[in-house]
Amino acid sequence: MANAIGLERADYKGSPSTLCPGCGHDSISNQIISVAYDMSLPMHRVIKLSGIGCSSKTPAYFLGRSHAFNAVHGRMPSVATGATTANNQLIAIAVSGDGDTGSIGLGQYKHLIRRNVPLVYVIENNGVYGLTKGQFSATSDEGQKLKYYGLNELPAIDLCLEAVVGGATFVARSFSGDSKQVQTLLKAAMAHRGTAVVDIISPCVTFNNADEANKSYAYGKANEKPLHEYEFIPAGYVQPREEIVADYEDAIEVQMHDGSFIKLKKLDNGHDPRNRRQAIDVLEQAQREQLFLTGLLYYEEPRPILTETLRIVDEPLALLPDAKLRPSEEALTNLMKSFM
Repeated sequence: MANAIGLERADYKGSPSTLCPGCGHDSISNQIISVAYDMSLPMHRVIKLSGIGCSSKTPAYFLGRSHAFNAVHGRMPSVATGATTANNQLIAIAVSGDGDTGSIGLGQYKHLIRRNVPLVYVIENNGVYGLTKGQFSATSDEGQKLKYYGLNELPAIDLCLEAVVGGATFVARSFSGDSKQVQTLLKAAMAHRGTAVVDIISPCVTFNNADEANKSYAYGKANEKPLHEYEFIPAGYVQPREEIVADYEDAIEVQMHDGSFIKLKKLDNGHDPRNRRQAIDVLEQAQREQLFLTGLLYYEEPRPILTETLRIVDEPLALLPDAKLRPSEEALTNLMKSFM
């Protein structure tokens, strides 16, 4: 069945995966394919960006007709900043891992968020360096034991907490084994204007899948605690209106920049993602108690994106003609005179 722009779901696929069978990253790739199909993304406008690691291989496995750039380790945010600044019509999907983001790329991650570069930043988080034989990563659980690397005695970095503290306006966490939640959060992230961080716990079936590890598939299935029930309502979709009932306050509708909504039905925890202090408290409590909380952790009204902060023209820089890019001799002379 074709979507609104005449493409089948299969058209959004990429090359066959070379990852280990059962890898959570492959599930995330499949969810991105489904989201792109459902949202009728025009692939010629999409740019996929990644760094180094198992996660950074995955853009090859989805949206095969889109643009792509595989950067060096930890430096993907710089490339993403340049690409989206040069062409503000690009739909940017950045895929990284816990090592690529939380170790060598942590500084770039924080500055990308601070600048509010417009992209969806997907972290495929498995808690190990899977591509280099399973060493501990910056998000590995404190006290975790691995067969070849012993005991991890360092506290884990929470990349969602770093994002909230760093000024991100959309921060979510999910589990690769929960396809419905992953798709809903990705759709909302796509509709967000600015940096949207989606940290997805993605079990490494080879090096970090012991049942007691809180990034394993078994642990995720047994212990995942969603903060809300989710529904994504696309822009222009009119829901049948029903009589307002007494428990209406238990639902939150958060409007995205493009007019779409993510509708959140509160569960017993009562988490309000519009409360920054509450988001920090929830993440810190989850870290202390090793809780596996998933969902939309934090959202606020979008602040200016980088091109607006830099006061760049609306027309994409990449499409400007030479006449606008190369000042005349007279213009340069007048400019130099203004400094005298």
